[in-house]
Amino acid sequence: MEKDSEGGGTNTDGSRSIEYCSLCYKDGKFTHPDFTVKQMQAHCVDALKGHGMPGFMAWIFTRGLPKLSRWKKDW
Repeated sequence: MEKDSEGGGTNTDGSRSIEYCSLCYKDGKFTHPDFTVKQMQAHCVDALKGHGMPGFMAWIFTRGLPKLSRWKKDW
C-alpha cells in the first residue's frame, strides 16, 4: 500500500484497507466486482503504467493478486 497514492482502498467506515489498494476497493466494495483475477491484473498494469510506472514493474506489482482473499476461490 505504500506505493498507492491514496494509501490503500477504503472500508465501509472510511478506514483504509490493509489488504486492498485504491484501484480495487472503495467504500467496502470492489471497484470491478465481476472481473476475474486476470482481468484485474491487466486493469492494474494499465493503471500503474498510466501513472508512469514501467510496464515490467507494474506486472511485478500485480503478481500477488491471486493470493488475496478475494481470489482464493479461483485457485
